[in-house]
Amino acid sequence: MPGGNHAQTAKGSMEMGWVYEVWAALKGMFWGWESRLAVFYLCTTVVMIFGIWLYRGRPTSFVKFLFPREVYTHKSNIIDIQIFAINLLLGVAGIFGAVLFTPIVAKVMLSNFIEWQGTPFQPLDVTWGRSALATLIMILAMDFCKYWAHYIHHESKILWPFHALHHSAEVMTPLTANRNHPIFLLIRNLIYSMVLGTVQALVLFLLIGQIDLLTIGGANAGYFLFNLLGANLRHSHVWLSYGPVLEHIFISPAQHHVHHSSAKKHFNKNYGEVFAIWDWMFGTLYVPKGYEKLQFGVADGKGELIEQPHATLKDALINPFVESLEEATGIEMLKRKSADDATPAEGR
Repeated sequence: MPGGNHAQTAKGSMEMGWVYEVWAALKGMFWGWESRLAVFYLCTTVVMIFGIWLYRGRPTSFVKFLFPREVYTHKSNIIDIQIFAINLLLGVAGIFGAVLFTPIVAKVMLSNFIEWQGTPFQPLDVTWGRSALATLIMILAMDFCKYWAHYIHHESKILWPFHALHHSAEVMTPLTANRNHPIFLLIRNLIYSMVLGTVQALVLFLLIGQIDLLTIGGANAGYFLFNLLGANLRHSHVWLSYGPVLEHIFISPAQHHVHHSSAKKHFNKNYGEVFAIWDWMFGTLYVPKGYEKLQFGVADGKGELIEQPHATLKDALINPFVESLEEATGIEMLKRKSADDATPAEGR
């Protein structure tokens, strides 16, 4: 049956194409410079942890210090791995890219700026100084955007359940950074597109006539340094503080650990990713005075841990929709242990 063979061949080609796309995504994630999970950054993280291990007087064998069994065999870490796989497949399918349209917003806004100006667009010459300023503006804009996208997911009771999945991690590894609900990623990408597209249009209109390789390379270099200097320790069992002075400028791994803490005094602190200046500016900065023993997970309004709301992959993907709908309608749908149990939106 020639027709059947042709259909089987086409199906086989599609499956191979899908496998290739997944492999390409994994390769980009572990070998590309833009992903903090790149092998190079993971290796530099190991070197940093080795230095911390030496500084702390070799409390255990280095292998146990690097890979504590209670962390990497924890059920929470298993959910991290499953969510990572789901988001990888959705990314390959183009779901997240569908709302990442920064160039389109930049083009539309630039056209509007030119129209408002009322005269033909005359781009300025690209110089090192203008390019450096454009690079700095783009880095700050990206980080500012991340701060506010993070902030609104904590402050909105309807959006919080989708971000609560990230905060329900009871142990943290570098993979926990990818423990994000698909809806959170879609909303974040939408915010990035609108804000960054507008900023890029302003940079093009006021500073330089084109976003050249120097500008893009400079912005990438900023995140290269961020990933190089301990980004993976932000989600880990290893505490690393930069000290009170630097922690008013940059968010340290220790400060992000505090952000994940279930303690009430740590609620809604340290939203920033790279820079602490936004938290400092808007009153959400918390600078630890020294090492703090923390407990991770989602807590109620009193700072007491609640029952794990995402014990399975099904819970992780479905419960946020139900909890968000509960907040929107005021109708309780999920069965909880008692009437006194708080929803994640009421605490952390």
